[in-house]
Amino acid sequence: MKIKLNDDSLHVEKIRKALEQNNGYCPCAIERSDDTKCMCREFREQKSGMCHCGLYVKEEEQ
Repeated sequence: MKIKLNDDSLHVEKIRKALEQNNGYCPCAIERSDDTKCMCREFREQKSGMCHCGLYVKEEEQ
């Protein structure tokens, strides 16, 4: 499994600023818990695809 940042550098910058303002919690989540701390539980458990806020992309290595 390979995890990389979104290729859109402007989006990455926007999300990183929001994470900083939210003490590391996903800016897309309403609730603040260990499950919504970046990298969120939802993303850690998914097999592949983009995280909810679009910061990270998980790809299966070939």
